[in-house]
Amino acid sequence: MSVGILIITHAKVGDALIDTADKMLGGLPLKVEVMPIPLDCEPDNSVDQALTIISALDEGDGVLVLTDMYGSTPSNVANKLLQQEGIRIVTGVNLPMLIRVLNYPRLDLDELTQKALSGGIDGIMQCKKKDTEA
Repeated sequence: MSVGILIITHAKVGDALIDTADKMLGGLPLKVEVMPIPLDCEPDNSVDQALTIISALDEGDGVLVLTDMYGSTPSNVANKLLQQEGIRIVTGVNLPMLIRVLNYPRLDLDELTQKALSGGIDGIMQCKKKDTEA
């Protein structure tokens, strides 16, 4: 068994992330589903859909939910899932976070949650121009 991954994002952001990760890694080592949230979505209607997806993803080890901007509709939908056992939520999903998670498919839910956090944070850097000497 392994942890399932649910990506809840605005429109097609999640699809783009998972398609890119799939191509970079040559496949997905964990069960992953994407739930796009339209801009005109009624959040309460999406919670039931998310619960159905979670039921399909959870093989007994839980589900890690990755969502985009904290406080946005996708994040609000995700946070309503915390009433369920075996759910962890990390906001601010980005490609480094997703790649880090997918590179550790054997970790348990809590360890995978920490990898998501570290991957997201460590993947954000300011690029600076290198000094060149003549």
